[in-house]
Amino acid sequence: MRRVLLLSHTTGYQLRAFNDAAEQLGIELVFATDRCHRLDDPWQDRAVAVRFHDLDASLAAIAARARHVPIDGVLAVGDRPVVLAARAAEALGIRWHTVQGALASTDKRRSRATLTAAGLPSPHHVSVPAAESARTAAADISAYPVVLKPVGLSGSRGVIRANDARELEAAYDRIRALLARPQIRAARAGLEDQILVEEYIDGRELALEGVMTDGVLQVFALFDKPDPLEGPFFEETIYVTPSSLSPDVQARVAETIERAATALGLRHGPIHAECRITPDGAIYVLEAAARPIGGLCSRALSFDDEPVAPGTASTLSTSSTLSTPSTSSTPSTLSTPSTRSTPSTLSTSLEHVLLRHALGESIAGVRRETAASAVMMVPIPERGMLRGVSGEDAARQVGGVSEIRITGKPGQILEPLPEAGSYLGFIFARGETARDADAAVRRAHACLRFDISREIALARPERDT
Repeated sequence: MRRVLLLSHTTGYQLRAFNDAAEQLGIELVFATDRCHRLDDPWQDRAVAVRFHDLDASLAAIAARARHVPIDGVLAVGDRPVVLAARAAEALGIRWHTVQGALASTDKRRSRATLTAAGLPSPHHVSVPAAESARTAAADISAYPVVLKPVGLSGSRGVIRANDARELEAAYDRIRALLARPQIRAARAGLEDQILVEEYIDGRELALEGVMTDGVLQVFALFDKPDPLEGPFFEETIYVTPSSLSPDVQARVAETIERAATALGLRHGPIHAECRITPDGAIYVLEAAARPIGGLCSRALSFDDEPVAPGTASTLSTSSTLSTPSTSSTPSTLSTPSTRSTPSTLSTSLEHVLLRHALGESIAGVRRETAASAVMMVPIPERGMLRGVSGEDAARQVGGVSEIRITGKPGQILEPLPEAGSYLGFIFARGETARDADAAVRRAHACLRFDISREIALARPERDT
């Protein structure tokens, strides 16, 4: 039995997808999660209890399990687990990203400095202690607009554009209040006290999904982000692939991201990168993470595995041949094989491909399906309590829509960006062209209605005099 160590938060969205793929491939997953270590297997998954802020103790716990259960590969889901994953891979003698690479991928200061030193375009930036006053931070800025962001938070959480000193001070105070929240302080990532202030880069934003294999990038998909991300907040809503960029520009993006990954120390394993292309064609790598795409977004990717000649390079799939999309009125998952997959058969999901790669199998023949695909991360429109969602049946009947997953729960307190740390759900669609898939998720979203109760401000009782 081949085994892959999978490091994740206990509540990670992708755990079920990896578990299903592992069962189909005949692989055993050894989980390492931040579950309660005082209870005896509360999730019934035999996970190693780890703490991502306590690397030495967690590494010892993983090593103890590995002495009894040999481990053949390593994967991490989410930003926090990647440093421990790199430490574990190093200790177990398993190929993966370097420890320095994992650290850089989770620390915006380290990443910016490394890319600048490597001669890659990188925004001018300063790192300011959150304890400093906003006025002090503004004094170091000579040109606007700028973007403020917490050094250690992921996605668009806490990311705010400021066009002048007044807006910078307001954004700085807002981010500092976010970083002071108990749930963020409890993470103890060691990055809660720094705010990055960097030059705003105008341009088109994209995301790349792929893997590094011994320092060589294999691109699975290049996603356009069709909605402009210009601020004041930077809520990512829709990813759509294939990209509308010319093949030459796509190749330049891939080459730049490979150079960035190499400079950071991301040598072997999944990579999710974000970049911007300026109007004059400069490519800025904003993020290169040592993990796959987050949330449920991996469901937007499905693959075929085709035999290729040894040494043949992998290329981006730009075909737009139609695959018939599902129009089922009930939620569905991506099709998966009913028997165990082998390297010569269909590998439908990203999780299948990543598990095989973690075990050292060749995935040179893997290509994304030919249909265009889009995913919408359903935004939170306002702060309040979610009471319910309507319109799902109508949304599922929209042509091209393949799946809708509402992850918000009735009674949940919702909060929009820049403080938000989640979405209301995910809408998936396929089409003959990227424009078709994009339009389908937008039409489906227009069918949904979210009943959100606004918070009621309670008046303080007057004191008796």
